[in-house]
Amino acid sequence: MGFKSSHILVVRLSAMGDVAMVVPVIRALIKQYPNIKITMVSRAFLKPLFEDIPNVNFYTADVKDKHKGIKGLFKLSKELKQLKPNAIADLHDVLRSKVLRFFLLGIKNAVIDKGRAEKKALTRAENKIFKQLKTSHQRYADVFEKLGYPIDLSSPIFPEKEKLTQKTTNLIGLDHKKWIGIAPFAQHNGKMYPLDLIENVIDKLTITNNYKVLLFGGGEKEVKVLSNLEKRYANTISVAGKLNFKEELALISNLDVMVSMDSANGHLSAMQGVKTITIWGVTHPYAGFAPFNQPNEYQILPNLDKYPKLPCSIYGNKIFDGYEDVMRSINPQTVIRKIEEVV
Repeated sequence: MGFKSSHILVVRLSAMGDVAMVVPVIRALIKQYPNIKITMVSRAFLKPLFEDIPNVNFYTADVKDKHKGIKGLFKLSKELKQLKPNAIADLHDVLRSKVLRFFLLGIKNAVIDKGRAEKKALTRAENKIFKQLKTSHQRYADVFEKLGYPIDLSSPIFPEKEKLTQKTTNLIGLDHKKWIGIAPFAQHNGKMYPLDLIENVIDKLTITNNYKVLLFGGGEKEVKVLSNLEKRYANTISVAGKLNFKEELALISNLDVMVSMDSANGHLSAMQGVKTITIWGVTHPYAGFAPFNQPNEYQILPNLDKYPKLPCSIYGNKIFDGYEDVMRSINPQTVIRKIEEVV
């Protein structure tokens, strides 16, 4: 087994959703091995994800500036050495993390197996091998097992709902409606439920007066689109661009349900134990990126009889010819029914 009281450097440098998926794994690790100390190495803006986990310190990898390039990574390795870790869990396995491991030679390390070959088999058009692959959460857990710390993810603990700041309650208001988060955006179009269909969902939900719809997104264009929706529908508030990341996480912890694409917001809600419905397009939960600990029936998929070659890709960046509109095979009524059922 591993060291009695180990200090593990955990490296996962980017992609908010992927870093959010690390959170429940580290929670389970600390619960099952309370003597372990973790230093989480990632981008500065992701620090709030780990703030309430005991025994976890966050170390900023400033890969755009101070730790940029080979020289920067060498500098980062020297800073990390001073923390005296005795193991490295590389949950990223990209060029940067490989270089960092090289500079930290001599420290025991374990690296994620991303399952590239089986993911390729799942997403090819011909001779597809269509089966559930290991989840990202389990792939992360396997890295700690290689270091001598097997983790059981089957009975997770989640944090308490966060207390909302005055700023947030001023924005949202307090009422007895059910709070539904909707995050309609994703990095690639193939993963986005078309906006006219999302509007249909918002329209039907808000007419009932039972629900308050809170819209999540980031970036100038998204803020604009969501602020338009907020103006057009009753009981609808866009929080995009109005809260900082920490406040947004706290608000998500108070939702009755989150509706997300195959994108980061689904992981931000699931890691807090919030019921999370995901709408899938050209990607598929079988690739292992479904939100943590959510039942399969919370996943809404396109018509697989009509589109038998799904999934087209792991990240949604590749789309087979004729598969541009797979999301339109999901009726807004299906989404509404699922929300009502889950709430």
